[in-house]
Amino acid sequence: MKRVTLFAKGSARQGKVVPVYGSLSDLLSLASTKLGICATTFYNERGGQIDDVSLIRDDDVLYACEEEPSADPMNGSTITEQLTGSHTDWLTLNVGGRYFTTARSTLVSKEPDSMLAHMFSDRDAWGNKRDDKGAFLIDRSPEYFEPILNYLRHGQLIVNDGVNLLGVLEEAKFFNIVSLIEHLELAIKNSQPADDHSPISRKEFVRFLLATPTKSELRCQGLNFSGADLSRLDLRYINFKMANLSRCNLAHANLCGACLERADLSGSVLDGANLQGVKMLCSNAEGASLKGCNFEDPSGLKANLEGANLKGVDMEGSQMTGINLRVATLKNAKLKNCNLRGATLAGTDLENCDLSGCDLQEANLRGSNVKGAIFEEMLTPLHMSQSVR
Repeated sequence: MKRVTLFAKGSARQGKVVPVYGSLSDLLSLASTKLGICATTFYNERGGQIDDVSLIRDDDVLYACEEEPSADPMNGSTITEQLTGSHTDWLTLNVGGRYFTTARSTLVSKEPDSMLAHMFSDRDAWGNKRDDKGAFLIDRSPEYFEPILNYLRHGQLIVNDGVNLLGVLEEAKFFNIVSLIEHLELAIKNSQPADDHSPISRKEFVRFLLATPTKSELRCQGLNFSGADLSRLDLRYINFKMANLSRCNLAHANLCGACLERADLSGSVLDGANLQGVKMLCSNAEGASLKGCNFEDPSGLKANLEGANLKGVDMEGSQMTGINLRVATLKNAKLKNCNLRGATLAGTDLENCDLSGCDLQEANLRGSNVKGAIFEEMLTPLHMSQSVR
């Protein structure tokens, strides 16, 4: 014999389990007796009307109604909608004024211990409030709720651009979505820079270069490249202001137009690098090797190394026509066979600097310190007007 569970008018409480026998009228009479109402119609869980007893299956849940479905004069909804509104598998949520439609199983199955599961698994046992459209009211941020709902749907954390992960994390904690909390904490951790400020490797930087459009300005101010191998890379016009490039291998790199202002290049190797129009104001290149570098730009853009610390650098054979080395420190530096035509060396410290074989024609040496400097085998004679010290 088949058995069914009966509820009055869609109520999920005080149901009765009764046997099914005879006709539909017999079952209606039994429902009226058990539930204390005058039952005239049965509906299943989906709101479908039962008009034949043969359609009833064992263990079905039926809702007994005292009258035929009709429109509610207050809101236009039918009794069928009233019966199924809080029991259908589809729910509409009003979250902070924004509507979301989802399946009840989405809110219940993925995280059964979450607040959302408790709110909607027990047939409104929490007495959830609704708006005038019948949607369940939830006073939370819709922007942060959307990623949570999508996670419950497919198990993937997908957050739109501009949405703060910390906000989504707070909502996940509020609703007690435990597995999502772990995903968000990991995503937030990965999105933050390393606490140890570890140097950027060549592999990481090349990946960064390839992912950046060629016309975009690359800003690498203050980044740590210490000891990195950046040799033979195209680094034109990149902003390395105040970056740590100490002990880097920049041999044969193209740094044309790059900004290295106040950058740390101490101990680095830049042999054969293209430094046309480079800006190295107040940079620290002490002990660096710049042999055979090209600072000379055919278009007339002059490299600017004003105030740079170039103590002990090796710039042998470099092309430095028109370079600005005003008030730079070149103490104990090696500038053998360099082309320094028209260079600005005013106020430069050239103490013990090896300038043998250099071309200093039209160079400005006014106010420079040439104590102990070597001027052997000069290509052009040094005119007295070029130096007053």
